[in-house]
Amino acid sequence: MARRIDVTGAGGVRLAAWEFGDPPKKDPADDRSEAMIPAQSAGGTAGETGGEPSGENGAGTGPPSPERTTGVLLLHGLMGRASHWASTARWLSERHRAVALDQRGHGQSEKPPKAAFTREAYVEDAEAALEQLGLGPAVLVGHAMGALTAWQLAAKRPDLVSGLIICDMRASALGAASQREWADWFESWPAPFATLADVRKWFGEDDPWVERPNPARGEFYAEVMQESPDGWRPVFEPEQMLKSRETWVYDAHWEELTQVRCPTLVVRGLDGELGRAEAQEMVRVLPRGEYAEVAHAGHLVHYDQPEGWRTAIEPFLDGVLAR
Repeated sequence: MARRIDVTGAGGVRLAAWEFGDPPKKDPADDRSEAMIPAQSAGGTAGETGGEPSGENGAGTGPPSPERTTGVLLLHGLMGRASHWASTARWLSERHRAVALDQRGHGQSEKPPKAAFTREAYVEDAEAALEQLGLGPAVLVGHAMGALTAWQLAAKRPDLVSGLIICDMRASALGAASQREWADWFESWPAPFATLADVRKWFGEDDPWVERPNPARGEFYAEVMQESPDGWRPVFEPEQMLKSRETWVYDAHWEELTQVRCPTLVVRGLDGELGRAEAQEMVRVLPRGEYAEVAHAGHLVHYDQPEGWRTAIEPFLDGVLAR
C-alpha cells in the first residue's frame, strides 16, 4: 500500500510524496474522509496499466507512524518517478518509514511551465519534504540526479540527514557535448508510441543507446508514459528535463561531497555510468564514505537488480541505525 501525501515545495510547487507500508494510525476523533485511489499508470489516469502504486490518498502530512521511527526519503533520477522505488520502499517499510518523492516536473507532481528547475529548487523541495513529513533526521537514498540532490541537501542541512546512499551518480562535470547528446536523444524518440508494448520494445531493444537487450529498461520507461489521444507520451516535458539537467552537467560536485558529514555509501552497477575509479575517488573525498557495487547491473541499479541492490545496501543501513 502507498499513501499519497501532498508537499509544498520551493516556489509553492505541489509535490506528490508516497509513503509505503501501513498508513499512520488514525485518531478516532479525526473525521476527515480519505479517498481510495485506484492502481494507476505512470500517467495517473484511470484505465491505464502499471505505474503508481494504489493505496490511500491522504490529505495533509499527518503524524509519523509510531511503528516506523527511522525516516527514509527516496529520490528518483531524471525522468524517473516515485513508483520506480516501489520494491525498495516496500522492503524498507518493514522496519522504517519509507517515503518516495515525485520531484518537480516528474510523476504526479506539478510541472508548471515557468517553475524553476535549478539545483537549488530540487534541493529545497527535498528539504521541504523532510520537514513537512517529519522525517528528519533521515536516511536519503538517491539515484542519479536524485543522488546529487541528496548529497547537496546533506551538505546544506546535516541536521536533517543521518545517512546517505548515492546510486550511480558522477561527481565530475559531463560537459556541453553530453547535453547536446541528450537533446538529440529526445528528438530520436518515435513518440507518440502506439502501445506500451512499443514503449517497452523501443527502450529495451531498439533505442540506439541500448548496447544489448534490456527488458528492465523497457519496463522502467513504460512507467513514465501516459496515454494521450494520439498514443503514449511521457508524463514529463522533455524541455523541462533538459532544463533540469543543464543545471548540473557543466559543473563538478566534488567540493559538496567533502561537506557531507554523515555516513555515505556510494553504489555503482558494474555496467553503469559511474566508473569504478571515480566511485572510489568519491568515497575517498567523503569524510565517512563507503563503497559497494552490484554485479550484472547497469545504470538502473535498484530497478535492474533489486536483490543485488538490497544486498549491497542492507549492511550500510544496519550500521547507520546502530550508530
